[in-house]
Amino acid sequence: MEQVATAGTEPASLCLLRTSAIGDVTHVVPMVRTLQAHGPDTRLTWLIGKLEHKLVGDLPGVEFIVFDKHAGRAGHRAVREQLAGRRFDALLHMQVALRSNLLSLSVKAPLRIGYDRARSKDLHGLFVNCRIAARRGQHVLDAMASFLEPLGLHQTQVRWDIPIPAEAHAFAERHLPGDTPTLVVSPVSSHRLRNWRPERYAAVMDHAALALGWRVALCGGPSAFEREFADAILAHARMRPLDLVGKDTLKQLLALLQRATLVLCPDSGPMHMANAVGTRVLGLHAASNPERSGPYSDRRWCVDRYDAAARKFRRKPADALAWGTKLEFPGVMDLIEVDDAIERLVAFDAQRRAPAERA
Repeated sequence: MEQVATAGTEPASLCLLRTSAIGDVTHVVPMVRTLQAHGPDTRLTWLIGKLEHKLVGDLPGVEFIVFDKHAGRAGHRAVREQLAGRRFDALLHMQVALRSNLLSLSVKAPLRIGYDRARSKDLHGLFVNCRIAARRGQHVLDAMASFLEPLGLHQTQVRWDIPIPAEAHAFAERHLPGDTPTLVVSPVSSHRLRNWRPERYAAVMDHAALALGWRVALCGGPSAFEREFADAILAHARMRPLDLVGKDTLKQLLALLQRATLVLCPDSGPMHMANAVGTRVLGLHAASNPERSGPYSDRRWCVDRYDAAARKFRRKPADALAWGTKLEFPGVMDLIEVDDAIERLVAFDAQRRAPAERA
């Protein structure tokens, strides 16, 4: 039998379970801010992944328990040991993968809030006793906010304010000094079928630098694949961007994204990091629906070929697919042409210049 919270009762303690990934973790932060605003005395504990902790682990007023998924059984045991003897008023179980479902067994709470049946998988329903409302058409961030509703709360304001250390700001200012319009390109998603072709990134970067006079910076993680991908972009580019691939931390990347004028990327963690610091995003969407997983605050500058992908690979329009369907097929990102991205870049640049031209 499903449980419900008592509306208006401020819980003494809550446990949040969302371990990954970077983008989804940024979507949880506004919910944390809402909880803190409505119940400043509520103790918040967040079970989070090791990498993701590096991005948001300094949020004030939150206790973090780090789960290392690569440690196998030892990672689960470490969490159990840290939570031994503890009870929470409620668990907000915001991840449906089997690993997370098993991890949730370490959390003792009478109210266990999880996803509706349509969004559940891997036996998620066996680990919860209260479900959020089933809604089609929600952005992922709004779905996260739905976990507040069984507690009698509603998210009416979206606020991130992820801390950025002074050294990270200094790093960004050193590499991107002044107020030159800057395109930061973060070309790689952890879902490789969401990645655009290197030569197409290079063409857009060339247009930004040579036709519009923008500064261009190329960012990415330290993996061998990201280095190889960046080198492929550089091999096709006529201009020489600032190459920061593998040279920044997550906090330094957050500061770089904050200093950017526009960020070019596929559906990936850096897209949502950029949005969280108020920077507009030229998102490349064909494998995923931007209305569900695009930059939350402003999707005007995104290229959306999700419907074309649905018709090509699933033989039906996007609105006939289950909400959240991913279309990660080989070649799906080829539906986005260079001219599609350049058109959005030029439109953004025209809007940016408009106030100065009217002055």
